[in-house]
This record gives sequence, structure tokens and C-alpha cells, in this order.
Amino acid sequence: MPTTKPPTSVQLYTVRDAVAEDLAGAVARLAEIGLEHVEPYAFHERTAEYARAFAAAGITAPSGHAPVLGSDTPEAIFDAAATLGMATVIDPFVPAEHWQTAEQVAELAERVNGLAVLAAERGVEFGYHNHAWELSTRIGGRHALELFVERLDPAVVLEVDTYWASVGGADTPALLGALGDRVRLIHVKDGTLDGDVEAQQPAGFGALDVPAILAAAPRATRVIEFDAYAGDVFAGIALSFAWLAENDR
Repeated sequence: MPTTKPPTSVQLYTVRDAVAEDLAGAVARLAEIGLEHVEPYAFHERTAEYARAFAAAGITAPSGHAPVLGSDTPEAIFDAAATLGMATVIDPFVPAEHWQTAEQVAELAERVNGLAVLAAERGVEFGYHNHAWELSTRIGGRHALELFVERLDPAVVLEVDTYWASVGGADTPALLGALGDRVRLIHVKDGTLDGDVEAQQPAGFGALDVPAILAAAPRATRVIEFDAYAGDVFAGIALSFAWLAENDR
């Protein structure tokens, strides 16, 4: 077990409306909550602006999301990450239709492995973030994500979205235990298990066994996220942050 708690971050997609209106102001509000780290999305499109906002708020971005697998110029994304001092770039989305057969999964893993080499040339790690379908799709009786991971180079990072894994039917603590230390980051959110994003709740306030999930990934960075939130989203982030500070042991 780690002797210190892993870092807590927040996916900026959670506050995407505020980011679109005033990126620097949104980042400053997160710093006021007490967050020291964020996970930006599409950072390669606004790199200089992100850099200014982070510097002004005293925030760092250890990881970020970008559509690397669909990009014609992935090198530019990795260069942007390096400019921002980012250690890890995560591709957050490959549609469900690409996870239906063992051949598709093998092809995807091969592409990810190649991109990880390209990222490493720039001093950056590359990885993948799941939704529900990588778990709900079964190939030979196994989660498609499991087949994918078996074909990944050890250098490839995993960011497990624990909410979507649970919605997809996985025993998420068991999944995290099986994947081990290659899970470097987890998305922490709560809610109902029917996939209704409008019903998402701060950590500890929904149906997920968040304490068991955290215990199964003791070294992984905790990334707070809401796909949607019925209340004030900054207040929701603050509730998750406070719950993690109290309960993540």
C-alpha cells in the first residue's frame, strides 16, 4: 500500500461550459476549491491559453485527453502535451462498433502501441480511457477490454473510468485488481448503474462502491468527473473532493 495518498485531479470536461466561456476563470475556481491538478481535454487546440491559465492559478496538468487515434497529426498532440508539462496523454473514446470482434480489438491495440512509441519520443506516455461498451461487449466470454489489454505494450497507460466500467457490467474492484499498476489513473464519479448521466452524483453519494474501487487502485491518480450534474457543477466537484479527502485512505 502507498504511504501517501495519490493525487486528486479533475477532468475539465466536467466544467466544459465554464471553460468555453472563460478558461482561466474556470481553472481559478477549481484552484479555489483546493485542487492542484486538472486533466484538460482537446488541449492541443488551446495550448498557449491553457498554459497561461495553469500558471496563473498554480495548477498543473499531469494528464490530458485528446483524440489521438483519430488524428492525422498525433505528433502535434504529443508536442502540445510536452509544452504543458503533461506526463500522460489519454485517448478517451473509440466507438462501440470498433470493439465487436477479436480482430478489431487486436488492430486497435496495435495502433495504440505504435502511438505509445511516438509519444515516448517526446517524453510523454500514451494510454486509453474506457466507456461502458468495452466492458459490456463480450468476446469469447470475456470483456473486450481484457483482450485489448493483453495485446498492449507494457508502456501503454490505462485510465479506467470506474463509473462506465460499472455501468458496463464489470466488477470494477476486481477489474482494477486484475489490471494492476498499469492503471495509472481512474475517473471517480458516482450515480445509478443504468448509465443515466443526468443522475450522476458526487463520489460516495450514489450506487457505486467507491471505497472498494479506491482500495483496488491505491496508487492511481483520482480524477473527479461528471458527464452531467443536476446541480451547480463546481459545488459537485467540491463535494467529491471533500469526500475523497475524508474517505480515500
